[in-house]
Amino acid sequence: MKRLLDIAPPVALTLILLLVWEAACRLLHLPVYFLPPPSDVAVALVQAGPRLATSALVTFRMALTALLVAGIIGTGLALAVSLHRAAERAVRPLAVVLQVTPIVAIAPLVLIWFGIDHAERAVVALAAAVAFFPIFSGVLTGLRSADPDLERLFDLYAAHPLQRLWRLRLPSALPFALEGLRVAAGQAVIGAVVAEFVSGSGATQGLAWRLLEAGNRLRTAEMLAGLVCLAVLGLLLNAAVAGIARIITRTRPR
Repeated sequence: MKRLLDIAPPVALTLILLLVWEAACRLLHLPVYFLPPPSDVAVALVQAGPRLATSALVTFRMALTALLVAGIIGTGLALAVSLHRAAERAVRPLAVVLQVTPIVAIAPLVLIWFGIDHAERAVVALAAAVAFFPIFSGVLTGLRSADPDLERLFDLYAAHPLQRLWRLRLPSALPFALEGLRVAAGQAVIGAVVAEFVSGSGATQGLAWRLLEAGNRLRTAEMLAGLVCLAVLGLLLNAAVAGIARIITRTRPR
């Protein structure tokens, strides 16, 4: 019952917005190529469902692969630089530069490096670059958030840096790392879609290519259906990460 009460407000608001959208399209007689009503979007979602589902699986696979790559590299690098302040000061500005560089600016270069024949690898690399910083920053912030009193206690016992990392800093970093992973999950989907758009070759056949295809043919309802699939994809990936986070949080030793 509590869960039903929690989801009731967003569901009610969504239904109200859809009804307003439908009524506005009907009353204002908006052209369907400009803004189709939700009923047309639902029809397009059913008609193009198999094609969109196949493309959604491609995009999901690339986003998930990018998230795993970003998680391994981001976590590993954060653990490595946390052992030495000078290494952290050297690496963090480079990570920030990677974060603030627009993906559309580096996408053509990455596509050249991987080649048109390996467009999927280029998309995964670009999506991983987008998802890298939230994981790296979350883990590194968490490693630096250990209790100062416990840090002094470890100093008192002359603990080895690896002992300090394993017994003190990693448990402290876990909530920050999980939050960074949750943010990175959404970033991975965004990065995969933007990279698909920029590649423009259609080799990946993901959802971005379906959106481009529908837009070029003025099938606006199908474009919106593709956006619905993207939203569902992002929600599923976010929910999966949140579920993993809950399991880890419950099972970790306290």
